Amino acid sequence: MEPRVHTFAGTYTALITPFRDGEIDFEALDRLIERQVAAGVDGLVPCGTTGESPTLSEDEQQRLIQRVVAVVRRRTAVIAGAGSNCTATSVRRARMALEAGADGLMLVAPYYNRPTQEGLFQHFSAVAAAAAAAPIMLYNIPGRCGVEIAVETIRRLRLAHANIVAVKHATGTVDGAAELRATSDIVVLSGDDPLTLPLMALGARGVVSVLSNLAPSAVRRLTRAALSGDFAAAARAHDALYAFGKALFSLATNPIPIKSALALQGMCREEFRLPMTALATEAREKLRALLAQHPLD
Repeated sequence: MEPRVHTFAGTYTALITPFRDGEIDFEALDRLIERQVAAGVDGLVPCGTTGESPTLSEDEQQRLIQRVVAVVRRRTAVIAGAGSNCTATSVRRARMALEAGADGLMLVAPYYNRPTQEGLFQHFSAVAAAAAAAPIMLYNIPGRCGVEIAVETIRRLRLAHANIVAVKHATGTVDGAAELRATSDIVVLSGDDPLTLPLMALGARGVVSVLSNLAPSAVRRLTRAALSGDFAAAARAHDALYAFGKALFSLATNPIPIKSALALQGMCREEFRLPMTALATEAREKLRALLAQHPLD
């Protein structure tokens, strides 16, 4: 199955990976996918940070992507996480994801080994070459990786590789995104739910959202309004999400709060793989109160 030509815009859900007794819970995954498709999201992103990808084996990643592709049935895009801090592993995972039917790839910056900007350029270049024409979204999240992909490196990668078409901007600031929008035609997507509206006001085209696991319709309302130029409606959608999202993400490291929220809603088990652990009792009670106070979708 050939990847579809895809222009990044709108709401992309960074899917959690549900587990049951230590294994991927494919039945829960199917339910989560169908809910996302019914809400009209523009794409699903399995095997990212929110999907606990560092704890998934390559065989599990392949089976997970295959399942997402099979359930989606081309009703929305599937952009598969294939990043690693080893270039050879990233190349292998990228090829595997495309063979499994993904429409495109998300590549996180190599974590822990903190490469130079030249190392980042060569790393992403190697994967882009191996991925042929499949569209690639870079994932810039220095808080997780210990290294930021510099604006100049992103510009350079965009110029060198026609299939590097987007960047998930999760630096916690708007600065780099604003500079990119002024100096490159690469598509910018928010990687921080609370910053989606300000980034789209600067020209970003959407979001790779954690919050849309729980509230896909609400997040979609925000991105659709902003893309249509109706920033008054986008601001209302932002206001409806902001307080909940800020409180949710303060409870623990992602994806613990979002998976716990889904579990409390009966959508999956509250099961993680170490080193991720379940919410403490006090935090879970805060989460229950949040869900009761903020009906989102």
